[in-house]
Amino acid sequence: MALPRWFPLARKEAVALLKSKGTWILAPLLVVWGYGPTYISWDLLGPDVTVGFVQVAGSILLPLCVLLLTYRSIIQERTSGSLKFLLGLPLTRTEILIGKVVGRSVGAVLPFALSAVVLGVIGGVKFGLFSPLRFIGVFLVTVLYIAVLVSIATAASAVTTSTVRVTAVLFGGFFLLLTLGWKIVGVRLYSAVTGNAVNPLSPPAGGLLFAILRFSPGRAYRTVTNWILGLANSGGQYTSVATVLYPGHSVNEYVVDAAFSGQPVPAYLHESIALVVLLLWGVVPLALARYRFNRGDLA
Repeated sequence: MALPRWFPLARKEAVALLKSKGTWILAPLLVVWGYGPTYISWDLLGPDVTVGFVQVAGSILLPLCVLLLTYRSIIQERTSGSLKFLLGLPLTRTEILIGKVVGRSVGAVLPFALSAVVLGVIGGVKFGLFSPLRFIGVFLVTVLYIAVLVSIATAASAVTTSTVRVTAVLFGGFFLLLTLGWKIVGVRLYSAVTGNAVNPLSPPAGGLLFAILRFSPGRAYRTVTNWILGLANSGGQYTSVATVLYPGHSVNEYVVDAAFSGQPVPAYLHESIALVVLLLWGVVPLALARYRFNRGDLA
């Protein structure tokens, strides 16, 4: 069976990332970032608290690093003039995008995989045997999240015309608003649309509120991984969700189960829909970039 035409480009991209020292610095950083057991999370999850470490490793620091590793994937080729060479190969522009996304995804996944193994070993030794199915499930969803982030960064790199612009779009827009600040932005958007103020310690049972919060790919990722962990329906970090669920404790986090408290929950707030949101973030921006990339004089 013949390999796809974009495979050599994907291999080149993956090898280039894996030869970089900066890529492998990511692994120990994620171990330090991800490891953070709490009494409450241990009390609720037991040994599966180790699986939660992988979720934390996949939040905030991992998206930032993946964007840093990917945002210049197309723009660098254009500014250096090497994009003209790529366009002269027997590759369509769509195949160039696919090769870039696949290659950079592999290059980013491998150091994350190493950090996940280390977290698993540390957690297993200290807290006992955890559920391998939950660990694998959270690991695979994080791999998907990495591919989504690479797709978004590659799409932005393909449609912008300078490094300054792609930096502003991805780090000033996507990372700051949709990754770091979406809980605040989403709540304010909900209040502006409905006219209802939101108490973060006692949020209303508003389907629109939780749907808006789930629009962020990062919160969609954590909703799915919390589902796999067996925690409540929420896009918050597992430690915050566990605190909300723990008797006598409260924290500024939005948990569907706590907000609705026995009331019927809209079907569109099911955790599986968050997986659909995550997939759409991987497909839609790249599809739009493909349309622009195929029709523009981007060399």
